Amino acid sequence: MLKSILIVAECFYPEEFKINDIALSWKRKGYIVDVLTSTPTYPEGKVFSGYRNKFFYKDHYQGINIYRVFAITGYKESLLRKLLRYLNFMIIGGIASLFFRRKYDCILGFNTGSLTSMLPAVIISKVKKVPLTLWVQDLWPESVYAYGFKKTRVLSFLLKGFVKKIYRSANSIAITSQGFEKIIKLYLKNDIKVHYIPNWPDELDLNLKPYKFNNEQKINFTFAGNIGRIQNLDNIMIAFSSLPKKYLKKAQLNIIGDGTYLENLKLKNECENIIFYGKKPREDMGRYYNGSNFLIVSLIDEPIFSLTVPAKTQTYILANKPILAIINGETAQLVRNNNLGYCAKPNDLDDIRKIFTKSIDSSSNALSRFTKNSKSLLEEKFDKEKIINSLEAVLIN
Repeated sequence: MLKSILIVAECFYPEEFKINDIALSWKRKGYIVDVLTSTPTYPEGKVFSGYRNKFFYKDHYQGINIYRVFAITGYKESLLRKLLRYLNFMIIGGIASLFFRRKYDCILGFNTGSLTSMLPAVIISKVKKVPLTLWVQDLWPESVYAYGFKKTRVLSFLLKGFVKKIYRSANSIAITSQGFEKIIKLYLKNDIKVHYIPNWPDELDLNLKPYKFNNEQKINFTFAGNIGRIQNLDNIMIAFSSLPKKYLKKAQLNIIGDGTYLENLKLKNECENIIFYGKKPREDMGRYYNGSNFLIVSLIDEPIFSLTVPAKTQTYILANKPILAIINGETAQLVRNNNLGYCAKPNDLDDIRKIFTKSIDSSSNALSRFTKNSKSLLEEKFDKEKIINSLEAVLIN
């Protein structure tokens, strides 16, 4: 019988990730839950107030034992520190993993980004002879190149070898996007199972009063989330600002969030109907979604992103607003096949302009069909409790 679980995740409470909910859910069911993670610094790259950045120390959260290791800071402003962050948890977490005394029944590796963060989970699994499940949120090595690293023969050889070693060390692998499977299977032995376990929506208080973006009756298009180069906001802003005047008068593009590319976008913006709001507390996001007419999910045109469903997609579905999917592949198929909104090719400015004008011209009947379909899909595919139970079942089996 499964009694004790170790979670290995570079980020954990008070950082806002779904692994927090999983750990609490399993703790409430009576499991012993321990977590190996870093000192909290995400997303600002600064140590959270009330925490110490020590080499290795023990912390607690609602009955969960948390083992924290030293974290690299300042990675938001420095590429070198960002690279060091990829190695930091791998090395220090790997060393710390050698000192774990408890014999766990299973280990869950929560892989949010860099696959290097899963090495401590592999070490504990091998040393303690404990089954390991990886829940993969991002795909390596493809995402390394998509984020701008040049694909050289040496780098490709090293990354492929590392990825194969990590994936083949797992007893089972869960993926958040079905498109990941065909890539991951290239690195696996035949006896390792791959399970599709998607993300669920972030919690939203949709009873909050809608945020009033402007004093006019405009159609509000809202992008919310991390603002980096890969979010493709350059093309979205160009397409929106070049709408015919009769459409531009009726619409506003709202950009909510923070990230490394935010200041670049602000400097490029010459349209008074594109407004930046900065980062907002998660508990307040229901106001901004309620005040929006359309929600935008977008990524640049790279093969890896055709296989990815950004986690915000499920939150948009919960917000029950029509979605503009300016993205290729699986996310576009999800929106198109379930009639949740409109889709455009991310590198086609004319196509993006067309869905803006189409959205502005949409009838209330068309919009109500989108929201009705969102409710059905949410219950069928993205129910939080069902997903957590499915992940638990993978660990048990």
